[in-house]
Amino acid sequence: MNTVDERFDRRKFLKTSSKIALAGMAGGGFGNSLASSGKALGMPPLGKAEHCIFLWLGGGVAQIDTWDPKHFSKKPGVEPGSYYPSIETSVDGIRVCEHLPRVSRIMERLTIVRTLTHEMKAEHSAATMRVHTGRPTTGTIRYPSIGSIVANQRGSLDPNIPAYVVEGLPSASRDPGFLGPEAGYLYVTNTESGPNSLRRHPNVDDQRQFRRESLLASLRSSLRSDEWLGDYGSVVESSLKLAGPGFMGAFDLESESSQLRADYGPDFGQRCLLARRMVERGVRFVEVAHNMNFVNGTGWDTHQAGQLKQHILIKELDDALSSLVLDLEAKDLLDKTLVVVATEFGRPGRFDGGGGRSHHPNAFSVVFAGGGLRHGQAVGVTDDLAENVLEREISVPDFLATICAGMGINPAKELHTPDNRPVPITDGGRPIRELFS
Repeated sequence: MNTVDERFDRRKFLKTSSKIALAGMAGGGFGNSLASSGKALGMPPLGKAEHCIFLWLGGGVAQIDTWDPKHFSKKPGVEPGSYYPSIETSVDGIRVCEHLPRVSRIMERLTIVRTLTHEMKAEHSAATMRVHTGRPTTGTIRYPSIGSIVANQRGSLDPNIPAYVVEGLPSASRDPGFLGPEAGYLYVTNTESGPNSLRRHPNVDDQRQFRRESLLASLRSSLRSDEWLGDYGSVVESSLKLAGPGFMGAFDLESESSQLRADYGPDFGQRCLLARRMVERGVRFVEVAHNMNFVNGTGWDTHQAGQLKQHILIKELDDALSSLVLDLEAKDLLDKTLVVVATEFGRPGRFDGGGGRSHHPNAFSVVFAGGGLRHGQAVGVTDDLAENVLEREISVPDFLATICAGMGINPAKELHTPDNRPVPITDGGRPIRELFS
């Protein structure tokens, strides 16, 4: 019969072993966790990136027509295969779509992950939420987006600069969830002048602005203090800080050379240039939405006729992404800035009845650059129509864990809801080890 001491020792051993095993699952292996002596057990060393620029290609990018080309279709729009021929890149063995020539020349600075997968097929908003939060939509808890997680964990580099900016329209998938408004985002739709709410009227000079702020401060001090007034005051103070030249100066794109602006390209390219100017000023996480104006009619949601003008979007992406990577490098910011190109799901290698492609979450591609990580590679292998994973399946939690780890955030760390419910930052995600080795 076991003694009390023996039972206690056994319980203690099992409890300790369980913690080690769970940490190993979060980071990539039980054996590694035993050897790491408690340093983020089992995970690769955390990265040192200070910022993240997250390029969002909403609609569902066809991986077979961009990052994971296969055989060229004999009858594009009818017979299965890539819609465009592929080209070689600066990395032996990696090919991309012919409409990505500028990116192909700097492939050694990028990593293509070709085997991301999830189960959300039918609906764009659910898949978008899945990729941003790493979890299915639920009615019991509002999970934070990856941008809010970074804002919460890394904070702002400057009290006059927002931690999290979305260059696009507001969306629940970008929200802070249970982390609350302090981890929320400032959204921007005008790259030339910034948010209307932060712009001072031309007739209001510095002296007049000072008088206005003094009057407001006097009125607030004369009123009784309560929670609502305190919250309002905090919003006003934050707005006044953001309205200063530190942040609003980022919108002076005219100060950049005409050649650089032309290299980035219009619309999406200018938003990417603005993102670079924002991280220069200390913004932690910038999400940049592509194709807000639907220049090809359908965006990346290339059912039916949308397929015919998909090349317009691919060329825009080529100009903007290549210019962003090289520009960050020239500014000595590339190793400090993790660049991510993502979408909500992919497209099958087969065409639908209208000559386009349907939704396909079984296997699709995302891209990483910068952040001081290891690049010049393609992770994962799909079948001959880029529809199914053959080697190295990557889950959405793994994808988000990679962003977190690259930003120096432990993806196994627990956050807590307002009712003190523990929630891991990622749902068992393990950083993609090839990027850290």
